[in-house]
Amino acid sequence: MPNPPSNQPRRTLLLTGASRGIGHATVKRFSAAGWRVITCSRHPFPENCPWDAGPEDHIQVDLSDEGNTTEAIAEIKRRLDNGELHALVNNAAISPKAEGGKRLGSLDTDIGTWQRVFAVNFFAPIMLARGLVDELKTAKGSVVNVTSIAGSRVHPFAGAAYATSKAALASLTREMASDFGRLGIRVNAIAPGEIDTAILSPGTEKIVEQIPMQRLGTPDEVAKIIYVLCTEMSSYVNGAEIHINGGQHV
Repeated sequence: MPNPPSNQPRRTLLLTGASRGIGHATVKRFSAAGWRVITCSRHPFPENCPWDAGPEDHIQVDLSDEGNTTEAIAEIKRRLDNGELHALVNNAAISPKAEGGKRLGSLDTDIGTWQRVFAVNFFAPIMLARGLVDELKTAKGSVVNVTSIAGSRVHPFAGAAYATSKAALASLTREMASDFGRLGIRVNAIAPGEIDTAILSPGTEKIVEQIPMQRLGTPDEVAKIIYVLCTEMSSYVNGAEIHINGGQHV
């Protein structure tokens, strides 16, 4: 994608969970279109990063820690040009497993794990959006929450805490679309299915057999939809949850 004309101000994306998979592809997609991308993750900026931005556009934050998240919001505000944020993509999520990588169900997930999963997957997105609402409002920006196919049906690999946090995030997206939409900020969600990333579980090939398109999705196929939801191409889309799963849920 071409860079925007030089007489247009550069747009800024804040992305959580950028280090791999869908987040990684999203950085590349927006960077190719000339956006500035500020990334947030619990890891320091990787030296072998493939995009142009350096550590000045990366914020190390533990999204499971409310205090640390609040500090990160203040730092993000300091780094934003003209107090404008054009897009916020809440992609960071955790999905703890039992020993041997087994699924953690509702009977064997301890309360600490439930709380940590919801802190990252559910509370961090609303904290970031509320904390940066003025900057989103100024830019007439867009918020994209990354939910999951596991949020609407029991999944053989995704645990109970992860699945219910994603279901809650889908509901939160509707609430935010109603509240933020009145401020000129659109809020939508994408719900990926089986995407070809490093975190796929053994046995995924059996799920692929049930997908009408007979293949996994790619991270870039998800990133393209995120990009559309953050631009004027989707100017009247608000409160939607777009399923990107090759027809797996039909």
